[in-house]
Amino acid sequence: MDKSEGYRKKIIKQLYFEQVLSCAALSKHLNKSLPLTAKILAEHIEQGLIVEEGYAPSTGGRRAVTFALKQDILYLVSVAMDQFVSRIVIMDIHNNPVTRIEKLALPLKNNKDAVRVITDAIIRLIAESGIPKEKIAGIGIGMPGFIDANKGHNHSYLEASKKSITGYIKERIGLPVFIDNDSSLIALAEQRFGKAKGRGTVMVINIGWGIGLGMLINGHLFRGDTGLAGELSHIPLFSNNKLCSCGKSGCLETETSLLMMVEKAQDGLKEGRLSAIKQLPHADIEETINAIISEASNGDRFAVELLSEAGYNIGRGAAILIHLLNPKLIILSGRGSLAGRLWLPPIQQAINEHCIPKIAENTEIEVSNLGYEAELIGAAALIMENLESVKPAKINRKTFQPQYI
Repeated sequence: MDKSEGYRKKIIKQLYFEQVLSCAALSKHLNKSLPLTAKILAEHIEQGLIVEEGYAPSTGGRRAVTFALKQDILYLVSVAMDQFVSRIVIMDIHNNPVTRIEKLALPLKNNKDAVRVITDAIIRLIAESGIPKEKIAGIGIGMPGFIDANKGHNHSYLEASKKSITGYIKERIGLPVFIDNDSSLIALAEQRFGKAKGRGTVMVINIGWGIGLGMLINGHLFRGDTGLAGELSHIPLFSNNKLCSCGKSGCLETETSLLMMVEKAQDGLKEGRLSAIKQLPHADIEETINAIISEASNGDRFAVELLSEAGYNIGRGAAILIHLLNPKLIILSGRGSLAGRLWLPPIQQAINEHCIPKIAENTEIEVSNLGYEAELIGAAALIMENLESVKPAKINRKTFQPQYI
């Protein structure tokens, strides 16, 4: 790729993440000269890739013209997987779904067919969408487990025969494929489009079937030496003799995850606890946790108790993060964020009890405004993060359609 082609991609990428920018702001973001930026912007406008969006807010002088990407220039296949349910959607360049969100009941543990099943589902959705493959930039996939994003492997789930996961899917579909840990992608979504945008040190807690963590340190996603940082779920906090999914006992996950909440709800009902959740749909774990969250939001005492207990223990884990990293903000995201502000009082109580006040006094706790869609948005953003490295794709300057050889 020549330098000008790389810069063209950088402009597309920057406008994707910032949504609307003036020429001067683009030039500053990309550290390129204003004349060069203006020249390439004019080319993109002529080719129908970028449109004028109006004027920037006045700063006292002449208001600058702002620019945005044309909605249909490119599409992104976004896949969000957890241990039990996978979701697939195709989005336009503004992160708007252009297909239905396809949901699959797909347990990952000991499932040798999982990669084939998810690949088949992606192929079907692309075919049903009617979108030419040439207009799809790639496939981004978030998944639980220990992920080697560079080599395309998941060391916890998902076997792909002798190939990497990314290699297998790319060979079958013919599009670039990128994978990453689900909590890291949720943090990426929060950083680019959510409450972490423009913030420095932020901890993003993914409340799901486990308790994931994405760490933004000084504005950068922190992955650790081998990319496996953020295993908040497996901090040993309890002497409860409960076996964790990692094979050890007493991990934070054993007292905080949504899976544990389902088990405690079922045990409580068997013991005769009075609750509106007495008719839990036991056969469907997703419907079960949705029922618990819904009844807690309606004020059901037992359901609120379940959330409060889990929230307090999440707060104990958050207290460790505060002592170690002194974050400005902790965001509660992922599936569990559907419970909204119900999490805040018990988490804050635990922080009050377990944190040195001086260290914790400036840390804010907020619920994500992206909610359960955060991983889907993060998976789409993963494709655009890697736009410059997409190979063997190249940009056709007249139509901005990736050409796959």
